Amino acid sequence: MILHKHILRTHIGPFLFSFFTLTFVFLLQFLIKQLDQLVGKGLGVWVIIQLVSLSLAWIVVLAVPMSVLVATLMAFGSLSSHGEITAMKASGVSLYRMMAPLMASAVVLAVLLVQFNNDVLPDANHKVASLLRDIHRKKPTLTLEPGVFSQDIQGYSILVRRTFEASNDLEGVTIFDYSNPNLSVVITAQRGTISFSQDYRKLIMDLWDGEIHRMELADPNSYRLSEFEKHRLTMNAEGFEFERSPDNAFARGDRELSAHAMRTRVDSLLRQNEEARQRIEAVRLNFFQQNFADSIHAIPPLMPSAPFLTAQAYAGAMRRGESIRTMLNVEESRISSNSRQINSYMVEVHKKYAIPASCLVFVLVGVPLGIMARRGGFGVAASLSFGFFLVYWASLIGGEKLADRGFISPFVGMWFANILIGSLGLYLTIRMKRESMVIPWSKFTRWVPRHWRAPEPMEPLGGHER
Repeated sequence: MILHKHILRTHIGPFLFSFFTLTFVFLLQFLIKQLDQLVGKGLGVWVIIQLVSLSLAWIVVLAVPMSVLVATLMAFGSLSSHGEITAMKASGVSLYRMMAPLMASAVVLAVLLVQFNNDVLPDANHKVASLLRDIHRKKPTLTLEPGVFSQDIQGYSILVRRTFEASNDLEGVTIFDYSNPNLSVVITAQRGTISFSQDYRKLIMDLWDGEIHRMELADPNSYRLSEFEKHRLTMNAEGFEFERSPDNAFARGDRELSAHAMRTRVDSLLRQNEEARQRIEAVRLNFFQQNFADSIHAIPPLMPSAPFLTAQAYAGAMRRGESIRTMLNVEESRISSNSRQINSYMVEVHKKYAIPASCLVFVLVGVPLGIMARRGGFGVAASLSFGFFLVYWASLIGGEKLADRGFISPFVGMWFANILIGSLGLYLTIRMKRESMVIPWSKFTRWVPRHWRAPEPMEPLGGHER
């Protein structure tokens, strides 16, 4: 028990360090990707905090398995470099016993991730998608460029001759009002100011020293000219305010559902496909029976009008066949569409279990690799982990694409990476149990910064044994 606690304590620090580091990297990547949608929107701090906190859900799902691999490599590399692995083996502790506490911890993490994937992640993904739609729908702050017509306000076209960066003052204002389709209104002013109401629903323009030209389009003789010293114009500014949509405003996608909900939809789609196939078979059988019966009755053997009746039956059969072919194409298209949705749902169902299961796979491959490397530095662990991450995520993404298109089954697409890396880890573990293996790491870490490397293992006192 003391040995198990020691091994677990050795893993806690590297796990937390790698988890927060990977979380920061994923979050930074997400913010950079969404930067063009966030900048210039006038969003409040609370909206940004909500977006970041909700995005942490899918980041946690990816960061936890990767942190398990980094922590396993760092911890066992450190234990091996300090000779603790050798001391444990000399005391009769097998490699499987050393791995037992890590495998138990990985099982606990996998179970918690499965619950997280089904209870927390779908709602978080749905809220993130809804929030991003609301942010995308919000228009940026109104910008007026001198000499350029602005049509951001629906029903109005605004032209200014000069603007001032330090204030909202304008000079040489011309406004074309198209809000009333029966009336043509042109407003000119020498100067003015522009501002939004507090809820961003109204654009307020205060104008000085100008004219208002009005004319009814149906009556050209109704032209009127009015002069003013001060005039306030209020326009509807739809889309400039930020409004949150209700949670049920958008339908949920496959990544916004739990495994149980997706299985329910899959069962419904399978029933629809079975009913469609039954309708196809019934229509085909009914068509051939009717066509065969009509042909039998339409060809009396010794009547002079037999050729006419045969042509008539043939034309009727062709018309029925054309309508039936259209009906069959519709049913087959429905089956094809449902099959694609089934593949998409089942891919996400298997993904909810395959990614948590990778915690066990990474422990299985990380323990022997850490012992073989005999280095416990972050650079060594990051270098080894990068290759396995690349293989794992490439296999996972490639399997997802192939499974969505129906080339392979969803099970194979989502579990192939675990099976591949798990088989390698099992092979290395058995080899490590039978014999001592060492990776000549000095040949591959010349590019690793020196402060990332672990110190060289010290020789025992008394020199080498002869």
